[in-house]
Amino acid sequence: MARAGVADTVKTWANAARGLALGRNEKPAILPVSRPGAPNVVDADIPVDIGCIKVFRSENFPESGPTPWLDQPDAAETIERRLARGELTPKQAEMCRFWVENGYYVARGAVDPDTIDAAWAAYEAAIARGDITLAPEKATDDDPHPGRYLNPHLTVEELDHLLEHPVLFNFSSMVLGRRAIPFQTIASHKGSQQSEHSDSIHMTTYPLGYLAACWVAMEDIHADSGPLVYYPGSHRLPYVFSHDVGISTEDFREKGYAAYAERYEPAIKHTIAEHGIAPQRFLAKKGDVLFWHANLLHGGSPRNDVSRSRKALVHHYFAEGCVCYHDLSATTSAVHGPVESLPTCGASSPDIKRRSQIVRS
Repeated sequence: MARAGVADTVKTWANAARGLALGRNEKPAILPVSRPGAPNVVDADIPVDIGCIKVFRSENFPESGPTPWLDQPDAAETIERRLARGELTPKQAEMCRFWVENGYYVARGAVDPDTIDAAWAAYEAAIARGDITLAPEKATDDDPHPGRYLNPHLTVEELDHLLEHPVLFNFSSMVLGRRAIPFQTIASHKGSQQSEHSDSIHMTTYPLGYLAACWVAMEDIHADSGPLVYYPGSHRLPYVFSHDVGISTEDFREKGYAAYAERYEPAIKHTIAEHGIAPQRFLAKKGDVLFWHANLLHGGSPRNDVSRSRKALVHHYFAEGCVCYHDLSATTSAVHGPVESLPTCGASSPDIKRRSQIVRS
C-alpha cells in the first residue's frame, strides 16, 4: 500500500472508531500524567538500575508498584470518580468495570472488513513474494495450513499500521493507565492448540502487570477450527513465573521449551482445575477483537477439523515507563518504547556510555 493509501486508511479508522468501541466521539480516555523522570528511569515505586540487572528474571526485580490502576483494590471507586470528573464516558466506565471483574473485553466489529481484508492480503502477498517464509507446523499429515509467524509487522506495512488502529491503541492505553506501546505481533492461519498460559511468563513487565494483548479475527472463526480459549477471572490469580515452577536459566538454556512443557504447563492446568475456572471460546466474526489482561489464562482449543483455517493477528502492548523482558529466557525485550537504550550499571546521565539499542522485536 502506498503511503498516501495508508494515510487515507488511518483517517478512515479514526472516523470509524468514533463512538464504536470506546464510546467517545472526541478523544480517548484521559490518562494520568506520567511522573517526571530522566528518560532511562523506570517509572516504578522502587527504582532499579536496570543496567545492573545481570539476569532478567522476575526474582531479580523487587516487588514494586505502582500496580495498574484497574488492578488496585479501589479500582471500582476510581472508575466512578473518573466517570464523575468526565475522564471516562459511561461506555468506557462500563468497559473498565468488566475488565476489573473478568480480565478481558470483546469489542465486536472493532476493525472494519475492508481494513482486515487489505491487511491480510498484504500479508499473503509478502508470503508469495518470499519476504516471509512460514514453517509447516503440521498438526496432522493432512494439515493444509502453514504455521504462525512472529512479528510480521516488521515486514508488512499494513500490519504495522494496524498496531496503531485507534480502537486497539486507545483501549489498551485506557486499561493500562499509561500510553500503550506496541512491540510484538503474531500472525496465524490456523489454531495454535497452545496449552493454557499467562502472557506474563513470556512478556514480563517491571512494574508487574503493564501488558495488554488483543486478538483480531481476520475472518469468521468456526467452532471446529480451534478457537482461542480463555478463562474469565483468572487474571486475579497469582502470577506464575519460571522460578515458581523450578525452571532455572540453565534448564531453559539446555532444554528450551521442553522445560516449559514439563513444568509450567502442568502447573497451570492444575491451577485451573483447583480453582474450577470455566473456559470460554472466542467464536469471533471478522473484525471482532478480544482484549485481555497480562495475567489472563488462555490458549488454543483442539482443532476438530484441521481443514478449517483460523486467521488471526495477535498484538501485544506494554505501558510507557516499563521494562519488558522474557522471564523464561531471561532476556530483555524493550524499555520504555520501541527503540530505547539501557544504561550501563550506575549510569545516571544520558552522556554516559550505554548498552546497544533494543529494537522492537
